[in-house]
Amino acid sequence: MSHLYTAEALATGDGRNGHGRSSDGVLDVELGIPKELGGNGAGTNPEQLFAIGYAACFHSALRTVARAEKADISDSAVGARVSLDSLDGGGFGLSVELEISLPALSADEARALTEKAHHVCPYSNATRGNIDVTLTVTED
Repeated sequence: MSHLYTAEALATGDGRNGHGRSSDGVLDVELGIPKELGGNGAGTNPEQLFAIGYAACFHSALRTVARAEKADISDSAVGARVSLDSLDGGGFGLSVELEISLPALSADEARALTEKAHHVCPYSNATRGNIDVTLTVTED
């Protein structure tokens, strides 16, 4: 395996109540614990950042697969829900729900393209076997 690109970021402060910045400065965010976990909700959190990254990456994988198959994915979208879960015996984990909208395709075509994208997407490949990922193709 050869590296095609490497992203760098630094987190400082008090972890989830700190600051995050990419090495190029394009991403520069205050981090905050969500209200649901007892924080004040000011700032973004790691689960939100992961959700945006996974949604964008999966959508890109869909577009790559669709180009190869000459499939019409106009008006497509990918939504992501990333949950912070408590694990049996202590510790924390993540689970993901991806909602895929491919309105220009039939339900069968959309599901087939989604499965192919799930094998292309780097986030899917990184998480496979490590966390629960649920794929839902919406019926528009």
